[in-house]
Amino acid sequence: MDWEDLRHLAAVGRLGSLSGAARALGVDHATVGRRVAALEARTGLRLLERRGRGTALTEAGERVAALAFDMEDRVLAVERLVQAERQPPRVEVVVSAPPALAMFMLAGGLAALRREQPSITVTLRGEASLVSLTRREADLTLRLQAPDEPTSVARKVGEMAYALYAAVDYPNEPDGDWALVSYDAEMDRLPQQAWLRAFAAGRPVSFRSNDMAILQPAARAGLGVVLLPCFMADPDPGLRRWSGAAPPNRGLWLAVHEDLRRLAAVRAVGDHLAAVIHQQRDRLLGV
Repeated sequence: MDWEDLRHLAAVGRLGSLSGAARALGVDHATVGRRVAALEARTGLRLLERRGRGTALTEAGERVAALAFDMEDRVLAVERLVQAERQPPRVEVVVSAPPALAMFMLAGGLAALRREQPSITVTLRGEASLVSLTRREADLTLRLQAPDEPTSVARKVGEMAYALYAAVDYPNEPDGDWALVSYDAEMDRLPQQAWLRAFAAGRPVSFRSNDMAILQPAARAGLGVVLLPCFMADPDPGLRRWSGAAPPNRGLWLAVHEDLRRLAAVRAVGDHLAAVIHQQRDRLLGV
């Protein structure tokens, strides 16, 4: 069998759809379909079936995919071992972080590392979703929660504060008539969103988005009250803190796969990111 065919099937099984697998693998929808069809032809098994408007693995497909998961884990383990053992003259380290932190804090903070370690190229990805270090979706990840992957090694490097903000001319009356500028429903799992729902107590929502960088100008334009990280909103001359109420701080966790934590380049980037967060402590805490 062709390992690439199995890898594409495993991605369908892991992500639940052809389109999800295609995005994860960096190919188009049709390529995933062709790979799965090729595997069906080789095995003589029906591995994929249409259900309504989507597709799903058959019972046989799920069993084959489960075995392919194990194979994929071993292939990735070999890749991590090779990466950790080699000492190439130039190396790329992939870092994943929440988009706002990546844009407003980390990108500029990496300039000093480039001067000190010119052989290291950092690829910084702003990603709202959690990435898998086991599947090599990143070498390092900065997150607002400790990773739950058993193969990850994490350290808490700081905390981030949130506050309520509104346009400078927005009425400052928490008990009065005001509206909310809020994340959409897909972000309801976030702890700060749960706090905001309780605080807002049924207030109307005038604007929604899945991106803080969009919520901020909406609040600046006077659409309502928004909950933002202090490091983003405090420097904005069009916003002011609207109320003293605020949710608990969120921790900042820096994680690496245990196989890569001794790799010199990964360690250097991780230590530098931790130093950037420490240097920006007051800004992150909004003091």
